Amino acid sequence: MLTRRDFLRVAAKGALCLSFLPLLPRRSSAQDLGWTSPIRSPYYIPLEGEAVQCTLCPRGCVLEHGERGHCEVRENRHGELWTLAYANPCALHIDPIEKKPFFHVLPGADCLSYATAGCNFDCLFCQNWQISQTSPDKTRNLRVSPEKMVSLAKGYRCPAIAATYTEPTVFFEYNLEVARIAKDQGVLFTFHSNGFINPEPLQALLPYLGAACVDLKAFSSSFYRRMSNGELEPVLETLKAIHGRGVHLEVVNLVIPKENDDPGMIRDMCSWIKEELAPWVPLHFSRFFPMYKLRSLPPTPVRTLERAREIALEVGLQYVYLGNVPGHPAENTHCPRCGELLIQRRGFFVLENRLRGGSCPRCGKRIEGVWGMPS
Repeated sequence: MLTRRDFLRVAAKGALCLSFLPLLPRRSSAQDLGWTSPIRSPYYIPLEGEAVQCTLCPRGCVLEHGERGHCEVRENRHGELWTLAYANPCALHIDPIEKKPFFHVLPGADCLSYATAGCNFDCLFCQNWQISQTSPDKTRNLRVSPEKMVSLAKGYRCPAIAATYTEPTVFFEYNLEVARIAKDQGVLFTFHSNGFINPEPLQALLPYLGAACVDLKAFSSSFYRRMSNGELEPVLETLKAIHGRGVHLEVVNLVIPKENDDPGMIRDMCSWIKEELAPWVPLHFSRFFPMYKLRSLPPTPVRTLERAREIALEVGLQYVYLGNVPGHPAENTHCPRCGELLIQRRGFFVLENRLRGGSCPRCGKRIEGVWGMPS
């Protein structure tokens, strides 16, 4: 239960976040239907005639002149691939960084968050389907250059920026430039991704990526094909590449009743994370609510989430959280060595942070994460 003092702290934080919406005028000459500044993408292969093949994600869409890729963002214009998602976000907000969710990155910080329209998955359970399952010419878009994005973050005293809400891969060129400028100006660039990206563009981004949150939707290839129209293996390779580069990584698994909640599958997924990544990679089991094309399913029972967390801890993962269950003790961070409560949360809000220089104040264990801005 929240004390009166904690309630007031949470309420004040929530009011502060809401007061920033929107960051730019609700209506302006820039907030119009359609894209504002398409650019040519370097991620394609010219083919015979005027055909091209997109090389940004594993779909490898082959496009004739005038055709768009699966994401509805990339268009073949006379044998050149152009992106329609550059400097034209359809969503721009300030969120608590815990909403991404990052639980081991700058606790309690504000995060400037943005997205353009489009996605390279077709998840039946997408919570942002109104902007992910459409194209940039069907959304109202702002005109925000990469330089302006970083300037907004600094102006609103946000130490971090996140490409989120839709799939960052589809507006990759925009993100890459934002990330470069952010790193140069001391702002942490992060993203929340489905992980469905090819190695070459990912390697171009990793030097500028401060932290990554990746959805591991299920440890099942058939689930990915049936529920997301995607593939599992490229996501696993992305996770290994991010972790191997030393970028802070957190993993999210949305637990959907009767679809990916099999205890054996969850155990296999947790074992893979421990063996292929590390036992200290934070894992978030998130509660499903009926959404988009899966409105007939019930919300995930909290006991199902708790059992998933028990399995993860049995396997040996050290930081396992439950999401979309505000007030649950599994929102908090404890020291894996001595059990000390380190960070107390309720929903997206930090009530107490007892870390000392990124370490446990009781036993001194270093807790993996990004606890301050890099020098």
